[in-house]
Amino acid sequence: MSTVAGQELRLRFATTADDAALAEIDAATWSPAVSPAPAHPATEGFFRPGVDPVDTLVAIRGEVIVGYLLLGPPTPLPASAHVQMVRGLAVDPTVQRAGVGRALVDAAIDEASVRGARKLSLRVLGSNGAARRLYERCGFEIEGVLRGEFQLDGRDVDDVIMARSV
Repeated sequence: MSTVAGQELRLRFATTADDAALAEIDAATWSPAVSPAPAHPATEGFFRPGVDPVDTLVAIRGEVIVGYLLLGPPTPLPASAHVQMVRGLAVDPTVQRAGVGRALVDAAIDEASVRGARKLSLRVLGSNGAARRLYERCGFEIEGVLRGEFQLDGRDVDDVIMARSV
């Protein structure tokens, strides 16, 4: 447990009972400024093939889920088994910039180590300055840039690949 903005923050892995709360956070946080597409239609719920509770860290303040981070292998190949990837991060807009994202990333770094990873990677939109600054503060460095990888709101947006040692 840690304290964020004066309130206790608990981190744990998700359960299937968290599905609706996580879907609500997705709906509240998605925009083309942070992701090239919604993770999935809100009507489908949060958990689906490839998104399991065991790979979903949740942040809870009081009794309310206020954020999540998806963690998992970047590929199914044995050759990349030493790598874990942040596959999604979202924090309820009412508590953004209060340390929830940092707590989730720190927990993901620890969990990646527990899973035997030596590297933790992620992809972030070049235009998502807030997320990029968070990742940089957590020790991530740019490994590559896919220039103009996405066209969002009529403009080309870079996909930035970042990683750090675990």
